[in-house]
Amino acid sequence: MPVPGQFAPDITLPRGDGTPVTLSHLRPSAVVLFFYSENGSETCTLEACAFSDATPDFAAAGARLVGISRDPVVSHDKFSRKHGLQMPLLSDETGTACTAYGVWQPKKLFGRSYMGVIRSTFLVDGAGRVARVWPAVRLKGHVAEVLAAVSALPSAS
Repeated sequence: MPVPGQFAPDITLPRGDGTPVTLSHLRPSAVVLFFYSENGSETCTLEACAFSDATPDFAAAGARLVGISRDPVVSHDKFSRKHGLQMPLLSDETGTACTAYGVWQPKKLFGRSYMGVIRSTFLVDGAGRVARVWPAVRLKGHVAEVLAAVSALPSAS
């Protein structure tokens, strides 16, 4: 998992409409990358909607929001339209970004072990360096905490 001060792994993934998005092309804006398990699960839906609702606040603070999961492009498009999400959701079907960011990890559910995405958020500053990492995110208060961190960046407007 990247740590603060390191350059963020540069990734290119398709958004819900199939258009590729490259992290380094979003500079000089700060970027909030939030990795989540799957479209449609209760907690992931709440997280995506909470970030979406705060999109104008993040934009005012100089940051762009990007959600990433291993769901296919078609699923992202449907999920975004259903919930009126205001930020792009990127499809990492191959797991390249999840691996680069260290969020593809062993999980347990009902005593069964499997590999899955650990809900995590990364704040990447306008120079492309990781400014903050929130591993194993709990939803309550998370969006407000991330927004406060964005607002505290030296390059924040």
